[in-house]
Amino acid sequence: MKQLPPTPQPPRLGRAQLVLGLYAALALAGVLTGGYRGDANVYTLPGAKTGPLKLALSPLCGVALGLFVVFLSRLAVHRFEWARLLHREFRALLGELGQAEILLLALASSVGEEVFFRGALLPAIGIWASSAVFALLHIGPGRRYLPWTVSAFLMGLAMSVLARWLGDLGAPIAAHFTINFMNLRHITSHELL
Repeated sequence: MKQLPPTPQPPRLGRAQLVLGLYAALALAGVLTGGYRGDANVYTLPGAKTGPLKLALSPLCGVALGLFVVFLSRLAVHRFEWARLLHREFRALLGELGQAEILLLALASSVGEEVFFRGALLPAIGIWASSAVFALLHIGPGRRYLPWTVSAFLMGLAMSVLARWLGDLGAPIAAHFTINFMNLRHITSHELL
């Protein structure tokens, strides 16, 4: 009897494809939410007065905030056991990440999350509620991730204030990218005992 070849299986999605799909869906949800409220331009907040100087200044303010938060993160890991535990937990959860994966994860998460949370939810439900929903997205598997959730709420507030002050998402996206890129590189390259 002639043996038939196995039925071809569709390829499984890789981690990078899943990340891109998740954050693209989040960004699309943000644009659709903005369109539903009558303004699909979620990059510029409703009623904001922007110009070329503000558009250039916004990402620079975001990078400055991001670098400050990265400094505080490293300081916490150096001084507090809860931060070292969180560092080790993230390292175990993330596994091996290459530089391209770190870049992709940082870029996709910063754009997708900021378009949704600051671009769509902030104008619709306000600073406190959008920051609370942002924090809920950052709940980890267990109580040991609670500091991450609390810091996400505080960062949501800070990025919302920046977005309102500057009128666009340049600062929140740049801050989010800086924090994620630098912290992911640090977590995956520095094993703590």
